[in-house]
Amino acid sequence: MGKFHPSIHQSHQDFIQKQHLFFVSTAPLNPDGHINLSPKGLDCFRVLSENKVAYMDLISSGNETSAHTLENGRITFMFCSFDHNPLILRLYGKGFTVLPSSDDWATYAPHFTLYPSTRQIIVADINLVQTSCGFGVPEFEYKGERSIHFDWAEKKGKSGLAEYVQKNNLISLDGLPSNLGLTQK
Repeated sequence: MGKFHPSIHQSHQDFIQKQHLFFVSTAPLNPDGHINLSPKGLDCFRVLSENKVAYMDLISSGNETSAHTLENGRITFMFCSFDHNPLILRLYGKGFTVLPSSDDWATYAPHFTLYPSTRQIIVADINLVQTSCGFGVPEFEYKGERSIHFDWAEKKGKSGLAEYVQKNNLISLDGLPSNLGLTQK
């Protein structure tokens, strides 16, 4: 049975900081639209307060989170323990995108190690925290981070990354604009 909390407690924050992987999920309002669920790694998630979190988002194949949060704000994060002590932690809230060109960038960017492929920061105001047992989640051993993204980004270079964003990150699968798409108008 899940337990619900109105905010992120210190024990939740301690658990989050130990995880090497989290998932972010968003969805458009259109009932025929595609629900997005993305795994995220690296040291890119921060608890900023008991009701605010953020993660640094790198250039990748799509930009559904930005498009969905621009349309309706709904966002869910999930952390799972893959070690001996099972636990699942979900954070529910309203999210928004902070772009390097925005005034808010100076507020959020210092919390992260930024890379040439840093695309944006996703920030969320959390209104509900849920913990559940995770008894059915298998145990896995963490072996380390992959360098593939950074190798790819270095090979693309600044202009290649900008071209990739133009081609792949302005519109969602369902035709919704991302914040990046709005800055292009």
